[in-house]
Amino acid sequence: MKKLKYPKLSSRLLIKRALAEDAPHGDITSRATIPPRAKCKARAIAKQEMTLAGIDLFADVFHALDTNVKIKKLFKDGELVPKGAIIATIQGKTRAILTAERVALNYLQRLSGIATLTKKFVDAVAGTKTVILDTRKTTPGLRDLEKYAVLCGGGQNHRRDLSEMALIKENHVTSAGGIAEAVSRIRKKYKTKIEVETRNLKEVAEALQAGADRIMLDNMTPAQAKRAVAQIAGLAETEASGNMNLKTVRKYAETGVDFISIGALTHSPPSADISLLLDAK
Repeated sequence: MKKLKYPKLSSRLLIKRALAEDAPHGDITSRATIPPRAKCKARAIAKQEMTLAGIDLFADVFHALDTNVKIKKLFKDGELVPKGAIIATIQGKTRAILTAERVALNYLQRLSGIATLTKKFVDAVAGTKTVILDTRKTTPGLRDLEKYAVLCGGGQNHRRDLSEMALIKENHVTSAGGIAEAVSRIRKKYKTKIEVETRNLKEVAEALQAGADRIMLDNMTPAQAKRAVAQIAGLAETEASGNMNLKTVRKYAETGVDFISIGALTHSPPSADISLLLDAK
């Protein structure tokens, strides 16, 4: 597996804000019921099979409240965690552990949910050349983390932001007066890769003629996508997109497209089911 790089720097401010949101005046329940010096040991338990993502972020949440909390990670990001397995153990002051618990779990459940769904799509197209991509349909403020989770699931990242690559969509074509004109304007202003979204074979021909580097086949049927791939004939990269699901994604992969982009990876994955339990004294 390709070495994964957790976006630690971009996570620090997120953790600070999340903890302030969850306990703006402290955790009053823990303060009232738990002595300041009380310590405990807890376990993060997988209540379903999942592909893990966010274990370092999980640990960083606890350390943001108390650097003396000890975290033992029993799985790495990108690994398959069986149902019932202990993902990590946490040991330290009880107040800090319980105050950080919800935020730490929220991140771990969200990111592992993305990784788990991504892995299902990656497995669904196994044996084809097609690469599964994410999109910019991410939670505001969490893009780096959510795109990292896609990598944990075996997918790859599409452009990170609007500055990274030109992607000409329907509204750009309308504003510019056509696909060729839109491509031409970008070529004159920027030295960047250009992708054009197309909805039919006529637009595919226009994008190909204009010299697009990648052509997106948006909301086409598998049969239409197959004809488009044949029409493009390797002169540009191909990307299928639009309403992909686990039942249909392989049909699109078998058309020969290079990429399939799936917004659902980050905009609507079910969170992984993880609980944190204190060991009985």
